[in-house]
Amino acid sequence: MDLEFMSQKQQLVILGATGSIGLSTLDVIARNKALFDVFALTAGQNAKKMAELCIEHEPLYAVMATQAAAEELSAYLNNTSCQTLVMHSVQAMSDLCAHPDVDTVMSAIVGAAGLLPTLSAVEAGKKVLLANKESLVMSGQLFIDKVKQHKATLLPIDSEHNAIFQCLPPSLQNAQSDKSLQDNGVSKILLTGSGGPFLTRDINTLKDVTVSEAVAHPNWSMGQKISVDSATMMNKGLEFIEAKWLFNCDTSDIDVVIHPQSIIHSMVQYHDGSILAQMGNPDMRTPIAHALAYPERINAGVKPLNFADICDFSFTKPDFARYPNLQLAIDACSAGQGATTTVNAANEIAVAAFLNGEIGFTDIYKINAQTLDDATFTNVQSLDEILECDKLARERAAQLITKVTH
Repeated sequence: MDLEFMSQKQQLVILGATGSIGLSTLDVIARNKALFDVFALTAGQNAKKMAELCIEHEPLYAVMATQAAAEELSAYLNNTSCQTLVMHSVQAMSDLCAHPDVDTVMSAIVGAAGLLPTLSAVEAGKKVLLANKESLVMSGQLFIDKVKQHKATLLPIDSEHNAIFQCLPPSLQNAQSDKSLQDNGVSKILLTGSGGPFLTRDINTLKDVTVSEAVAHPNWSMGQKISVDSATMMNKGLEFIEAKWLFNCDTSDIDVVIHPQSIIHSMVQYHDGSILAQMGNPDMRTPIAHALAYPERINAGVKPLNFADICDFSFTKPDFARYPNLQLAIDACSAGQGATTTVNAANEIAVAAFLNGEIGFTDIYKINAQTLDDATFTNVQSLDEILECDKLARERAAQLITKVTH
């Protein structure tokens, strides 16, 4: 392999190091130690896991979301040989993302909390590996404009968007480009989704779904929030919105296809009738390794598909009666930035309430839809306007949840 492209080690910041994407990233890095160094790790509250990661990977900095979590981490690291400097706050995360010694930032914080540090990396012109879809869902045009303005490199980590990226012509693999799909021979993006754990469950029993059932994804190993989003297919809706911004396309350019086996991760259809698909075992280390080394290829630790073992390979259209959150997100994408910011914010609050046992599974959609109906946004463009829209949606969703629980 020609590794001239990495004559010096890439210095990485991992936002959300203790989550599933963060841990998978560290696994890939550990397999390719000659190519990468961990400059900084960040996390929310999981100080114990962060201490283990600091001891193993020896980052220069570790940042926790709160002072209490940082103090807990420092206590864990006392009396060890680890020299990592412990910090806290979103501002500290943002500062490290813009540090002149940093080359690459993995944005893997779940939810809206990842927006400001990710924007900081973009504004510093870094190579940004985007696993935090909410950044684009919340601030699409603003985010993409900043990528272009600051000449940042933006590479998608979601398995679907990474698959689409790999299937696109080189002329469209650049976030700096304003070129359209149609002008480059592409007629459609086919965004695949497994349908989650309730693809064939009696629709009348969805109101009885438990937390343990909702987080038990049939194919992927993921965190709780994204697992619930997969079960409601809101995750696919957020990915639909993200795809619109990543690939400079309209909602009419994207179709969602249910593919229960999660073998094809997404497809691109061309004018000549060709369809290119990216395939592989459902393991996030593949898109992570692809983005880390792009345009080269490195070892991800993932076994290749054995086609002799594949006994079922099926596709179907999404049933929007079963997945109303998917339709809601697609409609929001057509409506504009205020709508997508609102739906994302409401969904974070509603899913947290479901995970805490405060509302039922089907209440998630009701909260999301009502919050969007009640929203009074007009023009949402600046960062302050986006954050205010997000705040108001969260407050309204919380009010609606209180009504459900009383």
